[in-house]
Amino acid sequence: MYLTKEIKADIFKKHGGKEENTGSTEGQVALFTHRINHLTGHLKNNRKDYNTERSLVRLVGKRRSLLDYLKKKDVVRYRELIKELNIRK
Repeated sequence: MYLTKEIKADIFKKHGGKEENTGSTEGQVALFTHRINHLTGHLKNNRKDYNTERSLVRLVGKRRSLLDYLKKKDVVRYRELIKELNIRK
């Protein structure tokens, strides 16, 4: 399993403030980024896995929506997050 409880807790602790803060925008974006990176690696090996490709596109759209929300609410946190997660845009 690529996403264990410990990895998930670490992501939310690093980006959400604490492990229990799973609803923070930054934590959600960081989790989506981790999942997107994993699915991208999977698709490099399995090019004809169209269900995973569709899931990847949906995840990117969800992450984009959350990033747009964060940009609208607090531009400074948005810029820090995209720099920290190494996201283009």
